[in-house]
Amino acid sequence: MSFRVKGAYGVGRPSEFSGHLRPVIAWNLTWRCNLNCAHCYADAGTRRAELTTAEALRFVEQVAEINSPLLILSGGEPLMREDLPDIIRRAKELGIRVALSTNGTLISPAAARVLAKLEVDYIGVSLDSAEERFHDSFRGLPGAFKAAINGTRNAIAAELSVGLRFTVTAKNIHQAGQYVDFAASLGALRVVFYHLSAAGRARALGSDWWYTPQQYATFMETLVAKAREYAGRLEIETALGPFDGVYLALILGGSSLREYLEFVRLSGGCGRKIVSVHPDGSVYPCQFVDFYRLGSVRESRLAEVLNPERLDPFINTDRYLRGPRCSACRFRHYCKGGDRARAYYLAGDMFGDDPLCPIPVLFGRLAAQE
Repeated sequence: MSFRVKGAYGVGRPSEFSGHLRPVIAWNLTWRCNLNCAHCYADAGTRRAELTTAEALRFVEQVAEINSPLLILSGGEPLMREDLPDIIRRAKELGIRVALSTNGTLISPAAARVLAKLEVDYIGVSLDSAEERFHDSFRGLPGAFKAAINGTRNAIAAELSVGLRFTVTAKNIHQAGQYVDFAASLGALRVVFYHLSAAGRARALGSDWWYTPQQYATFMETLVAKAREYAGRLEIETALGPFDGVYLALILGGSSLREYLEFVRLSGGCGRKIVSVHPDGSVYPCQFVDFYRLGSVRESRLAEVLNPERLDPFINTDRYLRGPRCSACRFRHYCKGGDRARAYYLAGDMFGDDPLCPIPVLFGRLAAQE
């Protein structure tokens, strides 16, 4: 959710950047990783089947066939895949915009120069705190923080567009304001706050990692203030929390409430404007929904896998909701019930409630179905 805050960006209509037949492709290139993150949705680190170089290059052609507006290369750690330059080069030859999702630790000055020469459009570096101790603990490796900072600086020095990504938990949510300032001081162009999902290793995290509605409200107020402070200089976005847009609509919308809510509805999400491809070629609605397989690019072409009927539970999630809170919420048509991975893994039902959604607690009767 981009922060369209009055006095900052203004309320606008999301562009038709992607859709369910031409989505952004988040491609986990490899299971390999040099870190051991506590919340890793891919449970990366162990060697498992991956597309060969020849298969990977053929898949890039399939991405071009559907006219995808953006190919996000992720992992594991994508820089651990030796043929990464070949994959990027082929994508650029076909006119595909390429982003790299990385932990940043392997972006040496030489690697940054290669990425710049390949004309990578954007690099998102995962950094979960402005404090070294927390980041290193969360990412499972002493020195990860310093290496990520060095990688970020190397990428910026190579004139690459760089943003930072922060996974929001109860243990670091209070750092949001400090973190935005820190990102700006490094020269980042964007900060994206990802609400903690429940896929992969995150399923094993205790309840003390999930923030309260009150913590959430303070967090959002902080982001609104920072969006105004850095307007035109630093983009602030959130992900994996469609309820963020509903919250902003309720506190900022006023006479523009419906305009804000329509912006939320059109912003898309899992299976609507993005799909994920795993290292073995399996296709899922997004990186975090690993329990609903759409198909495989080893078995069918991507255009055939993107079947609207198969995707319908994500395109029209509000029609399927059966959790007592989400199904009765008047805003379900806009946020589509939040994160389906949290519903599946924490509530035990893909169409159940997103346990992290704070709207019913914070707004009570306003959320009741009309």
